Amino acid sequence: MDAVTYPQQAVQEFLADSMVPVRIPFDSPLSQEFRVTWLPMLITLDWNGAEHYRTVGFMAPDELVPSLMLGCAKAYCDCGLIDKAFAKLGKLLSTWPESDAAPEAMFFRGVCSYKSTHDPATLKEAFEQLTEQYPHSQWTKRAYPYRLL
Repeated sequence: MDAVTYPQQAVQEFLADSMVPVRIPFDSPLSQEFRVTWLPMLITLDWNGAEHYRTVGFMAPDELVPSLMLGCAKAYCDCGLIDKAFAKLGKLLSTWPESDAAPEAMFFRGVCSYKSTHDPATLKEAFEQLTEQYPHSQWTKRAYPYRLL
């Protein structure tokens, strides 16, 4: 990823604006602490060091930014910062709707909506949107029970 992905301007701008990237050598004690078993592995942590998202393997620039954006959104959602999560998920879905991260982002947008409103209809709406836009995604399958709400 050093030769292809990281040098891209969009990747560099996202990292500078949204994250504090840290590279840990494979033989570092931190690699053991975070269970790094294969490279590249990208782990999204919150400001307290809690893990919220991880990816393994090469990612092209047009997949890395939405994947990292999803990691940020999940951290925000998990920490109760729903407005920030919605903003990240909305930008991901509007800018990279064809990315591999988009169906998961749509799923978690429904989760965040439910967490903020406690209205189960938001989960059903997420399932319906997933069915329409990403019918073959694993995230549509995971949302399948929401159709009953």
